[in-house]
Amino acid sequence: MTFDVAGSAARAMHDRSAAWRFIEGFAAAWAEPLEPQDGWNRSDLAATEEQLLVRLPEAVKEALALFGKRPDLTSNQDRLLTPSELRVVDDVLVFRDENQWVAAWGTALDGDDPEVRIKLDLVDRTEERWDAWLPRFSLACVEMVLSEALFRDGAETADRETSEADISLLEEHFALLPLHSPGTRWFAADDLIVREDDRQWLWARARTPDALDQLLKALPGEWTTEH
Repeated sequence: MTFDVAGSAARAMHDRSAAWRFIEGFAAAWAEPLEPQDGWNRSDLAATEEQLLVRLPEAVKEALALFGKRPDLTSNQDRLLTPSELRVVDDVLVFRDENQWVAAWGTALDGDDPEVRIKLDLVDRTEERWDAWLPRFSLACVEMVLSEALFRDGAETADRETSEADISLLEEHFALLPLHSPGTRWFAADDLIVREDDRQWLWARARTPDALDQLLKALPGEWTTEH
């Protein structure tokens, strides 16, 4: 089954329903199709609202109801929180934790599909602040699902340090995705996704062994691979 990662990501930029369609299509092609039991029901989400004394943004409720129980899509490295684990810090709804607890992602509580921010865990707590991450929660979910796909056990993955030649080679062989979280660029080709972090490290995931071979030819270097 093929899936147009680049085209679907572009459509998700300004339409949160398109973001959910992206996640449905990506899950079907790169993992397993979403099922009704893969999400939390609305009573679970209502209980969270009562516990936190806040109204959850509609996009948060839609996401958790669609794929909140699919850790293979959301929690291979970092972790999407369950409804009972959601917390409010500095008027920000924290919905995702970094795997070593050095960062947290949160969303504003106003609006149906609010902006997402990130806070790093610093030695000097007085220096901690919520920095901009992505402009909409639904778009952050697209980025999350792509990121977690890079670390799925048993998948065709590869990573290595970035070389000087990679900048032009990435743009030559791959489509740049419109996911501009700080310091990160995303690229896609048929059955391939690549994340470039701070122009220092490349993370890649192939849907098939043949696609992984294509990656290694397009971007030669000392890759660490997993099959």
